[in-house]
Amino acid sequence: MKDFKDKVAVITGAANGIGFAVAQECARRGIKIVIADIDGPDLKRAERQLKEEGAEVLAVEMDVMKYEDMEMLAKEALEKFQHVDLLFNNAGVVVAGPAWLLSMNDWEWIMKANVWGVIHGQKVFIPIMLKQDTECHIVNTSSVAGLLSLNGMSAYHTSKFASVGLSESTYLDLQCETDKIKMSVFCPGFIQTDLDNCEKHRPKKYANDMSQPYYQSDLYKKEEQQKHKVIKGGMPIDTIGLTIFEAIEEEKFYILTHSELNPLIGLRVKNVFEGGSPSMTVIKGIK
Repeated sequence: MKDFKDKVAVITGAANGIGFAVAQECARRGIKIVIADIDGPDLKRAERQLKEEGAEVLAVEMDVMKYEDMEMLAKEALEKFQHVDLLFNNAGVVVAGPAWLLSMNDWEWIMKANVWGVIHGQKVFIPIMLKQDTECHIVNTSSVAGLLSLNGMSAYHTSKFASVGLSESTYLDLQCETDKIKMSVFCPGFIQTDLDNCEKHRPKKYANDMSQPYYQSDLYKKEEQQKHKVIKGGMPIDTIGLTIFEAIEEEKFYILTHSELNPLIGLRVKNVFEGGSPSMTVIKGIK
């Protein structure tokens, strides 16, 4: 896809971070924008800013973890703009900690947001795109954490590896149906976003009992500090929207941001072929 004027984009997790950066790039390209987010106040702020930048915007407060909310998002998008050409399944959360110490609420929350949120987006919007029979593109936001692993992020890696696998297999399925719907999976390294503050969006049903030993431990405090450190010290977000759209123009499937991590991705593949093991020695050299 190279002609974006008057196309319609739906973006989840659009009130902040990568989603908002994508929305701003949409505005620069004359794309009509549907921004969706669970954070109502931030969503209104994003809507105001995009309109000030000259964009035609529809803001929809919704929760990607709820299938009925995704259906509502599609309904409102079609009522407003009649078609959807670009879908950015971008909303996501992060929790840190070893697999055996995280609560079931941690696991269920991150899998529901990071995996089921994408499943819901694809389930609702791909049939719409197939029916339109027009040129479309879907971008699923995963992470370089879906291509290689670090310690202390077991749940996040699990969800992001699932997101990459879901994107790859869905694209293969689409190739059997149509040549008009393209896909990409966005696998950024650490970027300066608000992802490390996603706890404010955790639903009550997934709330942790913070009196439990792990959540009172020095290890938990250390993992939380590391989470904030790597995100706030990440790549500036300024060029991310452009990076994604250049990949869409070139029909790239895998979109990466940190070339310095490519050798580690290659090492993982090498270990798979040779029966090697993940190495803390290597990880300590990059953290």
